[in-house]
Amino acid sequence: MPRATRGFKARRRRNKVLKQAKGFRGGRSRLYRTATEAVDRALCYAYRDRRTNKRNFRRLWITRIGAAAQLNNTSYSKLIHALQQTGIELDRKVLSNLAIVDPSAFTEVVKAAGLEAAA
Repeated sequence: MPRATRGFKARRRRNKVLKQAKGFRGGRSRLYRTATEAVDRALCYAYRDRRTNKRNFRRLWITRIGAAAQLNNTSYSKLIHALQQTGIELDRKVLSNLAIVDPSAFTEVVKAAGLEAAA
């Protein structure tokens, strides 16, 4: 009597893991046991880094806004505080994009916040 190899269900499960491991190097994309470890680790990193990504982008936006604020003779913290006081609800992503794409519009936002802009 031949041994039971669990049939198509097991093959389907293994192929699902191997499909997720596509692009990995060496046996990590071809051997089920190794691929399982690699995929599990990759999923953990992906989960962790989706959160890290949000932090990194916020830091980038703040850096860009700070640099643009310096060009308008103010600081990042004074600008954000003034925006809150005047009720201008632009988030950091939008402010950062304005600072890069349209510096004159950013200067207008600084003026609207009640801060003196550069001459």
